[in-house]
Amino acid sequence: MRGMEFIDKLLDGIEIEWKTLKEIAIIGTGSSNTNEALENGKYPFFVRSQTPRTINEYEFDETAIITAGDGVGVGKVFHYVKGKYALHQRAYRIVVNNDTVDSKFLYHFIKTNFAKYLEKTSVHASVTSLRKPMFEKYLVPIPCPNNPEKSLEIQAEIVRVLDSFSEKTKALTSELTTELNLRKKQYDHYRDQLFDTKDNRSNLQLLGNPKLGKFVRGGGLQKKDFTDNGVGCIHYGQIFTHYDTAATATKSFVSKEFALKAKMASEGDLIIATTSENDKDVCKAVAWLGSDDIAISSDACIYKHSMNPKYVSYYFQTEHFDKQKRKYITGTKVKRVNADNLAKIQIPVLSSDEQENVVNFLDELENKNNLIINSLTKEIKLRQQQYEYYREQLLSFKKQDETIVNE
Repeated sequence: MRGMEFIDKLLDGIEIEWKTLKEIAIIGTGSSNTNEALENGKYPFFVRSQTPRTINEYEFDETAIITAGDGVGVGKVFHYVKGKYALHQRAYRIVVNNDTVDSKFLYHFIKTNFAKYLEKTSVHASVTSLRKPMFEKYLVPIPCPNNPEKSLEIQAEIVRVLDSFSEKTKALTSELTTELNLRKKQYDHYRDQLFDTKDNRSNLQLLGNPKLGKFVRGGGLQKKDFTDNGVGCIHYGQIFTHYDTAATATKSFVSKEFALKAKMASEGDLIIATTSENDKDVCKAVAWLGSDDIAISSDACIYKHSMNPKYVSYYFQTEHFDKQKRKYITGTKVKRVNADNLAKIQIPVLSSDEQENVVNFLDELENKNNLIINSLTKEIKLRQQQYEYYREQLLSFKKQDETIVNE
């Protein structure tokens, strides 16, 4: 029996009774603090994020649904736990104490619908903190309320289907993700091979060689300086989120007046993010191929050089560059590499024709690789959407009117 047919048959003509969460479950918080977490503790420690921590002392030994009580995880973070665990003081536990309700069914229903409940019932635009009454008034559908045995059978079947679908989706997503990572690794390997200097080190030169290029630090551009139009600009943070190997247009702009006092990059320059939250991303770079000069923010620098722009940009993505860069990274929470140290990094300098050949090969390889990666990414997204669609269908019941929550 196929998807919708099965769902229609399972839910066809059944009576639904709506009960508040207060009627069917115990609702409470934990008493532990985040700083009590240990790296290899004996028991899971649920905080307010999607990833549980661990701890050596447990607070509860039960079957429970866990969710965040405040922060960015509100309405998004849910866990299903059986056994011993500890709980953060601003995370909630929901423990079914009604014989007619399947705990896993309740977990699936809350996970699917609780965020929508918060959106509909809150007087505020967004909810960042939950109080117990908000949980207590939440309505839960009980199928076949006058026939507890059949009710539990239906709930169990819904759980079985969703768990099975979830496992299949996870398995397929895992396979696709593995393939995705292999494609990326393969591309990195070929790119690194093109810049390999083991057999010939005679063409290595310092990036700071005056005959080759020079580094110019970015200026005082901040996001508050952005305008709807005007002179193009690149903020260092956008190099991580918006740009790839090269660009001919900018996402953001500044006024002409601001541009007069800004540090500017010209066609062919490399723009480098000299600050990041991690070692891998610091020094991520983009070659500017647009015909107009653009403003560059601080925490970035401009490399003005005589080489093929994309050749240099591709080189900044290699392990050979990365290995040298790591020696110059400073900072703990914020990672930095300054322009003076970038100048000490070596690059293999080939003839103009050879540089162009490398760029043409990598452009073709990158385009093919991106097509495959985009296809795999789309397939992963479609599988997740398919799972969410059937979950919605299985857990969609005629809803009663819900009271606006002001707590």
